[in-house]
Amino acid sequence: MSNSTFFKSIGYKVLMALSGFFLMFFLVQHLTINLLSIFSADDFNEVSHFMGTNPLVQFILQPVLIFAVVFHFIMGMFLEYRNNKARVINYAYNKPSANSTWVSRNMIISGLTVLAFLALHFIDFWIPEISTKYIAGDMTGKLSDGSFRYYHELQEKFVHIERVVAYVVSFVFLSLHLMHGFQSSFQSVGFRQNKNLAVLSRLSYLFAILIPAGFITVALFHYLNH
Repeated sequence: MSNSTFFKSIGYKVLMALSGFFLMFFLVQHLTINLLSIFSADDFNEVSHFMGTNPLVQFILQPVLIFAVVFHFIMGMFLEYRNNKARVINYAYNKPSANSTWVSRNMIISGLTVLAFLALHFIDFWIPEISTKYIAGDMTGKLSDGSFRYYHELQEKFVHIERVVAYVVSFVFLSLHLMHGFQSSFQSVGFRQNKNLAVLSRLSYLFAILIPAGFITVALFHYLNH
């Protein structure tokens, strides 16, 4: 491998890691808002209305988020293609299961499952929100009785068990994706010492379990309390 090819490969991985960091930060922020719906409908409504009408969020952070999602998945598939093309060892004799986890070998599968979930999430929440605000022109966020609509709309999405199951399965695959992706992102930006890897391994499992578990809790809460 030439020096230019080597540095290109490192650069691709760093860009992948940076987009991953951004998306993980978004997951924490998004979960924090969603958890408000369990403890206080009023607080959830207020924060949702602020996020949904704030120009900085709507016209700068939201486009950046969409770009980051698209970039992350395209880069992931590109890196997988490069890795497959570069392999010169016959893994049939190398027993990949003995050298790597199922999750690390199937990041594309878990990633595509998460992408399918994002499509569902866009259909359920983002597209109706954009339609209400920018097509129907209703920026008030209010129902006919004068209350904010966000909590009511969230509960309505989890009335049917089929949708709840789809969300739960998606978050399980998100957990699998994060188990490898979290640690891999830090390694790509230089955390490679043994003492760091032990800590990262624990943090990756903690993050990969707690974040999806939080979203699953929100979905089940609204299904059981609609």
